[in-house]
Amino acid sequence: MISHLVFDFFGTLVAYSSSRTSQGYRASHAQYRSAGGDLDYTSFLECWSAGFAQLDADTADTLREYSMTEAAAAFGRHASFEADPDTLARLASSYLREWNEGVRYIDGVASMLARLGGRFDLSIITNTHDPHLVPAHLKTLGVLPLFSRVVTSVSFGMRKPSPSIFEFALKELAVSPGQCLYVGDSHGPDYEGPRAVGIRSLLIDPDGVAPVPPRERIGSILELESIVATL
Repeated sequence: MISHLVFDFFGTLVAYSSSRTSQGYRASHAQYRSAGGDLDYTSFLECWSAGFAQLDADTADTLREYSMTEAAAAFGRHASFEADPDTLARLASSYLREWNEGVRYIDGVASMLARLGGRFDLSIITNTHDPHLVPAHLKTLGVLPLFSRVVTSVSFGMRKPSPSIFEFALKELAVSPGQCLYVGDSHGPDYEGPRAVGIRSLLIDPDGVAPVPPRERIGSILELESIVATL
């Protein structure tokens, strides 16, 4: 019997751009220049991309999550930008604010969650480099009180699809895997990850490209309500 619905966040409950350059980072570049940096805007973005790429490569095998503070430090190394921790922290915050402009709310999601919250326990397991970003979005959407747990990779220290983050969430929720249904949009982190610990999963895959059975694929998060009505 399914009693708990567990969600991914980015790409599942909200639309977003995964790009690390296309959102536009003029304010962050201006802040960097005011702190003594001399790179032009294009080079500035290239160094951010290189810093993220290096951290992604360094943590690919371990699945250790890194923070925006670490990302800013990696940027500094690639940009040969020597700055004190407070300056880097402010730059990280500015960069994150501008990245966040690529997040878009999906019409109907908040009301759907409110209805589902009357029948199921709701929680989130999400990969993110900042512990406050997802709760802030949930608060803006007016749905934060609906969620009994919001587990972020950066707070836990490991990212999906590591089994440990799912096991941690199960322990926090005090439930068995069979009581949960996980919904996300990335095949490895959101489908294979929960299944590795025995959690049933649904994959948002509107183009039908992922190797999952049709009954475990949905085209939109808004289809979830009709599916769980049969559970």
